[in-house]
Amino acid sequence: MNRLYRMSREEYQGLLKIASEQVPAGIYAVEKAGYAELRADHCKSITQLKNMTRQFRAQGFKVLANRGGL
Repeated sequence: MNRLYRMSREEYQGLLKIASEQVPAGIYAVEKAGYAELRADHCKSITQLKNMTRQFRAQGFKVLANRGGL
């Protein structure tokens, strides 16, 4: 189910807001030079979240995450 959509920056910002509400503790999106991927990576600990964030940043992504219920 890999799907690719084009949208304006304003539409994307609205979608990010909804995505951030759906993932209280984890990574909800990654961005890289005109490319963005919405994710739903739920984490059970701060350590797990930090490790996942480091992995994406090592690949050159900007990581959008919540630390909510941790």
